[in-house]
Formats: sequence, structure tokens, C-alpha cells
Amino acid sequence: MKNRMKLTWLLLWAGCASFPSALAAKDPVDYVSPNIGGIGQLLTATIPYVQYPHGMARLYPITTPGITDRYLADKIYGFPAGPAVLMAATGETGTKEASYASDFDHDFETATPYYYAADLQSWDVKAELTATPEAAYYRFTFPASEHSHLSLSLGRNAELKVLSDHAVEGSEKIDGSIVTASASSGETRQYFYAEFSSPMPMYQTWTCDTLSRNSAQTGDQIGYVSEFPSVAGEAVEVRIGISYISAEQAQRNLQREIPAWGFEGVKAHARAVWNDALSAISTEGGTERQRTIFYTAFYRSLGRMTDITEDGRYFSGYDHAVHDADGHDFYVDDGLWDTYRSLHPLQLLLDAHQQEDMIRSYIRMYEQSGWMPSFPSVAGEQAVMIGHHAAEFILDTYAKGYRDFDIEKAYAALRKNATEATLLPWSRARLTSLDQSYFDRGFFPALTPGEHETVPQVTNERRQAVSVTLENSYDDWCIAQLAKALGKQQDEDYFNKLAHNYQNVFNPAIGFMAPKSADGKWIEPFDPKLGGGQGGRDYFTEVDSWIYTFNVQHDVAGLINLMGGRDAFNAKLDRLFVEQYGVPKYTFLGQFPDATGLIGLYAQGNEPSFHIPYLYDFSGRPWETQKRVRQLMDVWYGEGPLGIPGDDDGGETSSWYVLSALGFYPVCPGSPVYEIGSPLFAKSVIRLGNDKEFTIIADHVSARNKYIQSAKLNGKVLERAWFWHSEIANGGTLILEMGDHPNLAWGSDPKDAPPSMSTESLLTTDRPK
Repeated sequence: MKNRMKLTWLLLWAGCASFPSALAAKDPVDYVSPNIGGIGQLLTATIPYVQYPHGMARLYPITTPGITDRYLADKIYGFPAGPAVLMAATGETGTKEASYASDFDHDFETATPYYYAADLQSWDVKAELTATPEAAYYRFTFPASEHSHLSLSLGRNAELKVLSDHAVEGSEKIDGSIVTASASSGETRQYFYAEFSSPMPMYQTWTCDTLSRNSAQTGDQIGYVSEFPSVAGEAVEVRIGISYISAEQAQRNLQREIPAWGFEGVKAHARAVWNDALSAISTEGGTERQRTIFYTAFYRSLGRMTDITEDGRYFSGYDHAVHDADGHDFYVDDGLWDTYRSLHPLQLLLDAHQQEDMIRSYIRMYEQSGWMPSFPSVAGEQAVMIGHHAAEFILDTYAKGYRDFDIEKAYAALRKNATEATLLPWSRARLTSLDQSYFDRGFFPALTPGEHETVPQVTNERRQAVSVTLENSYDDWCIAQLAKALGKQQDEDYFNKLAHNYQNVFNPAIGFMAPKSADGKWIEPFDPKLGGGQGGRDYFTEVDSWIYTFNVQHDVAGLINLMGGRDAFNAKLDRLFVEQYGVPKYTFLGQFPDATGLIGLYAQGNEPSFHIPYLYDFSGRPWETQKRVRQLMDVWYGEGPLGIPGDDDGGETSSWYVLSALGFYPVCPGSPVYEIGSPLFAKSVIRLGNDKEFTIIADHVSARNKYIQSAKLNGKVLERAWFWHSEIANGGTLILEMGDHPNLAWGSDPKDAPPSMSTESLLTTDRPK
């Protein structure tokens, strides 16, 4: 995808400025509404980013501090300028950026993926911004004033230098408060280089509360403010290059991407890039509302990972050094506990070679630090969540046939994490006695009620013992599949044994996944609904046993057997969607604030739920999947500020919607198949990364016609509610005949269930070529 973005920048000046501002019919980019989700259901809200797909420059209005629901904020404090905050104002105000906060109103705001504008009403200034991959471009239109200002402010451990009356540069250390120590000492800084379209001879700099005419400042809370007279309607533009390498590199990035003044040309080019990216999926039919939600979700699915390659080099926070990229872009900014589920699988369909570059980036981080990351940031690894889910990401790419990376080195990294790194939540420490229980006895032990913690490595996130067992058994299955592919028989046997550990935390007496103490006894009393304390964290990760009981993605067939067969499994799954909280809803959400987007105890606002509606495809009732995914899309996704069911988590929650709206979803990344749901659109065409097309046609689809009556894939009758990646990798057509009543026979035969660990080896099963 990046190659498509790397268009010759001279096009900006040759003709992009004349790009039409309005088209007779909407383009995909015109449907995007970045303020969707600007009010969080309970936790975080979305941000209306202006950036390129996977771009380094990520711009937005910095609104009132402390207001979680960003859309409800009433003031703008500035805009990102790399590490600095840029703001415009008028009048004889104070000196620092807090003095320049301005009222704003969404009725006087424009938000798109490529352009943002707002009236800074306190100063009668219009602020506009657009972006390139590594640079920002601002335009401020001032009123008549003798005292107009531009300010740049920086925070902790910062540097600032006034280079001339047209240019300022600076840097700031990136806070690494949750970033674990890497293999080398050093720090990560972000740099900026800013140019003004008009000279700024009158300026002051500050440090803390001290003003001066010094051209350079260092320390905490430093900044720059200019003062100039403006006439009504006068526009002052600011171009800003950003870098993680140096201020000089920031200047080079600016000169390469925005070599001359011309705001409208840069804006038009950014629009064209986004429209091309979003045109990778075309849709016909559906409602205006559905297309708005869909293309906004698609836009959010293309923000991460972030490509931080600059002129063929990159800075790595894993060894605090600058490296040659050797022809392959370097990516950071990921959270695999979230994104392995649907964001990476969606991106793989669009550009598999970009996913290979991302895996190469993970391997480079391993080479630089000695460990395979799970939550890589520009400053290094973040000790966040549970599991080592790089295994799912790498296996999924490999199993689907995309293997242009060093699989032996990737395997060595995954194996090291799985055998030498602790399984403890929010930790990247070495093994503890708790880990040995998982390896030797097949489960991660929980504390009994009233028992005090004795393992010092356990963090405030508690043990999350049942979730740790379940998620790592999935990780281990993935490693076993890679070991098999690489001919490592001993490893395959070892990790396959661990992949069955999920069975050891299923309590058949109560029919739920449940905690065990160190002596192997079931912890009692245990409430599957409310057990585990705040967020369930004594036993689970952010949700309860009702959800985690269905978290055996690699062996759904084995889970069905544990529960006593299809009928018992379906009865339990049906109950999940209607079961009530057992306490007042506000009490339940107070204990489980991540469990938003509720339908019964199912929580669409959190990732452990995402695959669950598709499990009916395994249990002989795919029409239930079709009903539930439609319900979830209709109820919990919207076109307004409350339109996201929970945290978007870097686009993961949005990517669930994109795939589900198309009509399929990967229950088990690492298994090269997709389970079928119920598409929203009459026709969708996915432009695959190899320039082939996968078309999904839903004949007679409507709000009521959500049920699949029959199916054909590539001209052949399809009786199963899933398909292999290989069946569509070189293009294909899925035709679904839709109706208003379930077809109870289609996809229901046990032989037509999707594959699971208990039924077949997914990398060696014969399948269409």
C-alpha cells in the first residue's frame, strides 16, 4: 500500500490543486465521519485523526484536558507539531499555550481523514490542517489584530531552537513510563522542524514561567511565541516535518514531502491517497448510514501499524539506534492482544506484502532486544495485556501462503518467549514459579479467596489465571503448527500438549471455565458472572467466565465436546446473549467497565467476544450467527459520537465491523479459513493486494433478508459456512442467496463444520489450490 502512496510529490504542484472539491456521487472517502465514537461508552473515545494510512504524522485537535469524551470538550488547546503543541491566537494574552485555549463548536468544524478545520472562536481564527506521511501542514486565517500569535510548546526533557525568523526546531523525550527496559541504554526522542510562510521577527521563548529573547531553551515546559500584526483574512501557514532520528532528518522529511507552499495541493493529494486506499473495497446497496459506518470503520482499520521509515532508515526504541531499512519498511505501534483477531487479517487481504514487512519489523525488534514484542511502540516494548500473540499473527500470514520473511528466526523468537518469558499479565519478566505450573501441571494457578499474593512479579493487574491459561494454550497451538511446518517434531509434540491446557480449566460440574488453586483444586465459591473482583482480574482479563468459556479459538470442536455436544454447546451460547447481570447494571459495569456493548452478557465492546457470534458455524446453527452479527452491527455501531461499542483499540473494534459487514470473519487466526456471517451489502468487491478481486454478492439482501438460503463459491455449490483463504487468494466470487427465514439445513451437517485442532491439522489438510 505504501508504494501506492509514494507518488511523485511534484504531482502536488503540477495538478493536484485543481482536484474538484465536490463530486456528483460520493467517493468512499466522503462517507468517512471521524467523529463517530467521539463519546466513549464507558472508557476511551475515538480521535478524529488526520493522517495517511499507516502514516507517522497523526494530527488532531488537542481538546480540554481531563475530558475523556473528547467530542464533549468545549475548548481546543492546540494541534500536534511532532512533539510540540502548535496554537494560534490574537490579543494581549499570556505567554504560554494554556493562555491560548479557545472555545470551539462542532457546528463550525470539518473533520475528514485528510483535512480538519475548526473556528477558534475565542480568537476569531480559522484553523486548518492536512498531512503527508511524515509532515504536517497548518493554515491559520486571522482577523485584523495588532497582536496575533503563533506558539509552540513542549513538555518534559525538551529542546527548542529558533533558527531564523522563518524556522524553529526542537525535540522532546518520549515518555516510556510503561515501556520496559530494552537491551541497551538510551532514550527515544521525537523531533520537529517548522517553517512559517511569513517572517516572525518578534518572538519570545520561555522555560517554566520565565520569558526571554533567548533563541534556545532546554528543560521541562518550554516554548516559543511570536507576535505580529494581521489584517482581516490574512492566512499564515506552518509546515512541519517530524522525525524520530534527528531535527535535520525532520527538515529533510519536510523538504521531501512538502517542498513548496501550497496548502490546497497537499490537501488534495491526501484526499486522493485516502480515496484510493478506501476504494480497495467497493460496495453496492446498503443504506447511507451503513456506508458511513463502514467506510469510517475501514478508515480506522488503516491507521496502524505506523511506518517510521525515514529516507530508508529508521530509529528503533529496542536498541536506541538508527538502522538502514534495507528496502523494507519498519513498523511499530501495535497491540497484538487486540489486532491479531481481525485488523491484521483484514490488512492481509488488502496488502499481504505489507504484512510481511510488519513481521520483518517484529523480527528486527527481536534481534535488537532479545525478545519478540507484543505491544511495540516507537520507544520499545510496552508491558501490556496477556499472551504472546505474535504467534497468531505470524502463523496466520505464513499459513495463508505469505512467507517472505525469516521464518526460522521468527520461530526461534516465538519459542523463546513461550519457554523463557513469564505468562504473567502486564509483565515482560522471566519465568516464575507460576509459569512452571502451566508447563508441568497444565494450568496457571489462581489465589484462593483471602490468600495474599506471594509472587513478587505479579503486578497490580493480578494473575488473571484462567485467561492466561486459555490464551497461552492458543499461542502454543500456533507455535506447534509452525514447528510442524518446519519439521521440528519434538517441539511440535511439546507445544501440542500445551495447546490442550484449556481443558484443564473447564469445570464440568458447572459447565464453565474456572480457576484452580496451586494444589489443583477448583476454587470455591466461584461465580462465573461476577467472580474475580475488579475486571475479573483475579481470574480473567477484563470480562467474566461467561465470555472466556468460549475462548478456545483453536479448538472449538474440542470445546463443544467438553460441553457435552452440540445441543449443550448451543444452549450455553444462546444463554450468553440473554443472560442478565445478577446485580444492577450499573454495578455490573462498575466491576467490568470494559464489558460495554452488552447483549445479555456478551460484550461487543471488548475483544475476547469478537469471535463468539461466529461459533454457531461450528455447532450446526449458522443461521444463529447470521442473526447475531446483524444484531450487533445494527445495535452497537452507529453514525454518531456514540457509534463505537467500546474502545476502538487502534482500529480493532472497527475492523470487526468491516469484515462482518462484508459477510465473513476469522474465528481462529492461524487457521487459513474464514467463517461466513451475513453481509450488509448487495455486492462488495475487495481489491486484493495481488490486483485480483474477491467479490461477495448477496442476492435479495435486506434488513429482513439476513439468512443465507444457499451459496456458491467460484461457481460451485458451497454447503459449508466457511471457506479457505486459498479459495479466494487469487480472486473469487461468493454468491449468497438471502431470505427472511433461516435455512436450517445449510451449513449444519457436522462434516461441514470449520476445522479445529481436534479434527484436523490445518497446515497439512488437503484444500483447493
